[in-house]
Amino acid sequence: MVQLARRTVLRMIGQGSVVLAFATQVAAALRAFVPNVLYEPPRRFPIGRPEDYPQGLTVMPARRLFVLRQGDAFAVVSAVCTHLGCTVQWKEGPGEFDCPCHGTRFTADGSVFSGPAPAALPWYRVEFAADGQLLVDTIEQVAATVRFTPQGHA
Repeated sequence: MVQLARRTVLRMIGQGSVVLAFATQVAAALRAFVPNVLYEPPRRFPIGRPEDYPQGLTVMPARRLFVLRQGDAFAVVSAVCTHLGCTVQWKEGPGEFDCPCHGTRFTADGSVFSGPAPAALPWYRVEFAADGQLLVDTIEQVAATVRFTPQGHA
């Protein structure tokens, strides 16, 4: 059995701590070269061709949007409640959006008429992409009355 002197053990602990501290500093310095980026989904995205949408309201749960088609005109309204971010549902009977979480009710144009939500549901700009798809721009909000009509494409 090998016996080590007390000084030898303390020297090995000291040298080990110096090496560990140096390695930590090198790791921290290398980490500085990795950007702190929050990868979010794009705010402008295609949602399909105009012919993909039937008349009336179509829900897109993955994007948390409703696509409204009236004739050849299109509009997009957010399905995110302005209270705490729950996904609202369309109630065909009364013709309103309802938030199942805290009871906010929105009119068909997205205005709040009951509940704790502080603002109306936002409507987003819709345009035509180069490949013929409808393109939603969630950065630019528009009035609830604005409709996009793809001239000569629908």
